[in-house]
Amino acid sequence: MSYVDGYVLAVPTAEKGTYIDLATKMAPIFKKHGATAVCECWGKDVPEGKVTSFPRALNCSSEETIVLAWIAWPDKPTRDRGNKNAMAEAEALGFGPDDVPFDSQRMIFGGFETIVEA
Repeated sequence: MSYVDGYVLAVPTAEKGTYIDLATKMAPIFKKHGATAVCECWGKDVPEGKVTSFPRALNCSSEETIVLAWIAWPDKPTRDRGNKNAMAEAEALGFGPDDVPFDSQRMIFGGFETIVEA
């Protein structure tokens, strides 16, 4: 069964191009290290809920846009190795955790075992 890393983050809307550049550079690195798919989605219809929502969970300002992203892997061991190697390669190329165009402390992320895939 495949394994998926999921992410939700708030990106300053003015930094959309910078974020796309970073995501475009990182996607082939993840795939080189075993990812089967990388998907980055720019929010277009992400309403603020009354109780909870993506904007509330991330304390999103009116000048930020929600991004939903995921990386698919064949399995968790491949993900563990691949993610570690991809992060090392990214830092060697000069874009590490401090070089992202968003507040990484507000990012929500997690790893998930696929239970239904159609």
